[in-house]
Amino acid sequence: MPKINGNEIRPGNVLEHNGGLWAAVKVDHVKPGKGGAFAQVEMRNLRNGSKLNERFRSADKVERVRLEQKDQQFLYEENGKLVFMDAETYEQIELPADLLGDRRPFLQDGMTITVEFHDSEALHASLPQKVTCRIVETEPVVKGQTAANSFKPAILDNGVKVMVPPFVGVDEDIIVNTETMEYAERA
Repeated sequence: MPKINGNEIRPGNVLEHNGGLWAAVKVDHVKPGKGGAFAQVEMRNLRNGSKLNERFRSADKVERVRLEQKDQQFLYEENGKLVFMDAETYEQIELPADLLGDRRPFLQDGMTITVEFHDSEALHASLPQKVTCRIVETEPVVKGQTAANSFKPAILDNGVKVMVPPFVGVDEDIIVNTETMEYAERA
């Protein structure tokens, strides 16, 4: 694995540090008036989600890890495990349902997601950025309510609550941004 200097760390880089795999979340380059410059790096552990703040000087060497990304198609859920199939090799894998975290309700049958692997261990999974959902419950449209930033709560077919514009009603399909978990547009 390639080693990089401490001042070359960028947000999104995956580093091997203290025997664990860490993703750089935030990087601040600090040049104090006295002493050498350093990079203040906020990192998140890819295995257990814990956070760590670490200082790296330019002379410090860290291992940069490249994760292999594979597209996997969701088949079904069984005993708290999500079963996916590799679209190229048709090989099936089981991943824990908590790998998706609070975005788990947006996973739909047959959906293709991107899973990042280190060796054969799945570390991170990401859904498509936009997912279509149906509204099952919301307040009725109020005539004359046209204020630009007035949103109302709605419950989607997957049980997630989102804020939607006043013109959106029950049984309408909307597109939800899975990164921010907010209404994006009508479907």
